[in-house]
Amino acid sequence: MSSDRTSSGQISKVGDGLNIAMVSEHASPLACLGGADAGGQNVHVAALSVALARLGHQVVVYTRRTDPTMPKRVVLAPNVLVEQVTAGPAADLPKDELLPHMDAFAVQLARRWRSAPPDLVHAHFWMSGLAATTAAGVCGIPVVQTFHALGTVKRRWQGAADTSPAERIGVERRVARTVDRIIATCTDEVVELSAMGVSPASIDVVPCGVDLDLFTPGRPDAPVRNGNRRRLLALGRLVPRKGVEDVLAALAAIPDAELVVVGGPDPADLATDAAASRLRQVAAENGVSDRTLLLGRVPHSELPELIRSCDVVLAAPWYEPFGIVPLEAMACGVPVVATAVGGMKDTVIEGVTGSLVPPGRPQELAAAVRALLADDRKRIDMGNAGSERVRSNYGWNSIAARTERSYRTVLSERERLAESNGSASSAGSLR
Repeated sequence: MSSDRTSSGQISKVGDGLNIAMVSEHASPLACLGGADAGGQNVHVAALSVALARLGHQVVVYTRRTDPTMPKRVVLAPNVLVEQVTAGPAADLPKDELLPHMDAFAVQLARRWRSAPPDLVHAHFWMSGLAATTAAGVCGIPVVQTFHALGTVKRRWQGAADTSPAERIGVERRVARTVDRIIATCTDEVVELSAMGVSPASIDVVPCGVDLDLFTPGRPDAPVRNGNRRRLLALGRLVPRKGVEDVLAALAAIPDAELVVVGGPDPADLATDAAASRLRQVAAENGVSDRTLLLGRVPHSELPELIRSCDVVLAAPWYEPFGIVPLEAMACGVPVVATAVGGMKDTVIEGVTGSLVPPGRPQELAAAVRALLADDRKRIDMGNAGSERVRSNYGWNSIAARTERSYRTVLSERERLAESNGSASSAGSLR
């Protein structure tokens, strides 16, 4: 499908594709191209936008401007434009400090959408939802919301350590009841949203996806191991809730295995990083320092080979909105031992693609890993089953098609409502 671009850089609709406005206030899709602050939401927004464009849609991603030297508009891919909106200082700010700038963000969105309204807005994260519903309400544009994480869950698990703005939970509840439809990433989130008073009928479950061209099964040249030890991998941010301390405690009960920990700062900064220092201390307390290797941040493109060099991937968070690591491991044909929380209860099939254990139980984690390491045939079968499951259900083309169905549902409901209101208005004029 061809596309036209106006002099302002906006993409104009051609054919039956949709003009989609993605709003991702703190997680720019440009960051997933190599920025140190790249996270799951950055990758999600970028990959979903590109996949939707492949289906024939035009996508503009609106994110907050953080670098005054970067162009205001950047073409991410064919028919995908990233527009960096000035809202607050053009500098990196912690996301928990962005709420005061959402009014300005909404004003800028409304200004753009009045002159070039999209068919639909898809907001990512609660603050994006606040700005999007404010701007779209003025312009009469439908909004779909993906929260990626909920404040109620974060507050439940982190308590006083939660640095979210005090207004978060109230704003999330208001956004959830205002938008036309919510796309939840897992069934666990539907339960949480229902407890907030959201009707399940207004929620679609569409999981996160995996780059199936990057994460593939194979037998790469594995990095040199320490003797004949089996290799375990823990991948993710080095924050307490990710459960790496539990993995280190479990390692003490898994003899002849080594643990590779990926995540955190650049390798050059590991020696002075507080989180890495804490993990080194925990490793020492559990007597596994000689079997633990902290690698720091690894480029996304290098993760598949690292995953494939391991026997088992461990994902042991206390709570997790979705959890992309198990999917990436399964896509590479490596079995997973994960905690039964969040989206991992949907993605990891117990006894088929891996094992699920309760969070905060290092001994049960260790037992599940030992069982897999003791049965190579089972481990290989699980890896194959995991790869097949991911390729059948979690490729971005499939995720984009399911997301598009949610969009079409919203637009159809809007059309029916408009027709109903028009019929009622006509009937009233005849009285």
